[in-house]
Amino acid sequence: MNELLITAIEAAQAAGQLIKTNFGSELTVNEMQRHDIKLELDVRSQQLITTMILAKFPDHAILGEEGGDVGGNGEIEWIVDPIDGTVNYFFGIPHFCVSIGARNRESKELLAGVIFDPMQNETWTVSQDDPPMLNGKPISVSNRGTMAEAVVTVGFSKSKEALDLGFDRYKRISYEVRKTRMLGSAALAMAYIACGRLDAYVEEQISLWDIAAGLLLVEKAGGKAIIKPSTTKPGTMFICASNGKVPIENYL
Repeated sequence: MNELLITAIEAAQAAGQLIKTNFGSELTVNEMQRHDIKLELDVRSQQLITTMILAKFPDHAILGEEGGDVGGNGEIEWIVDPIDGTVNYFFGIPHFCVSIGARNRESKELLAGVIFDPMQNETWTVSQDDPPMLNGKPISVSNRGTMAEAVVTVGFSKSKEALDLGFDRYKRISYEVRKTRMLGSAALAMAYIACGRLDAYVEEQISLWDIAAGLLLVEKAGGKAIIKPSTTKPGTMFICASNGKVPIENYL
């Protein structure tokens, strides 16, 4: 493994242990939003990740969901979601993860990614030099090629406009597929596509830190992702990730 990937694994697993240890305990809420929750533990998890990365690469930059852009002006930028699935976490639903990606700051090329689910002890890893893995074993997307066979997860975003678009899309998709799921973690949705558990994931309004690690993972596992600016909130993105075989694009 390259150094970026090794560092990402160490940081993700350390942060994952922190949030697992605190799962089910009394939590400090920093902000209770209409469709989201911000925890003090999110901040602590990101601080731990930032400290570990900058200890090895002090000139690298960190772009995280909690706390903005910190670090140096080096060529590598780390993109961190310290708890992806915070609402699940807050309500005691054991479906959440730590997501860490690294990219070239200038070209925006993704170089490495790690998604760690501490409750299931599952670690997805990938880099430009290393194949996609789940707990050290190679993975690939599913071979399902029709909507009738597909299991698709649809994310519902945090504004009325995004919700309305999501409802319309969900109706179109749900009539065609075997099953739909709403799971609450974008990073795990992409990890599940990469290892063949899901066939597609669609969401109207998502942030880079939610999907950075998953994008490289899906691509290297044989899938594909469509990314474009969201029409509902500047600075966010629409995403459709899939195994590259089901014709999900026809229902967007």
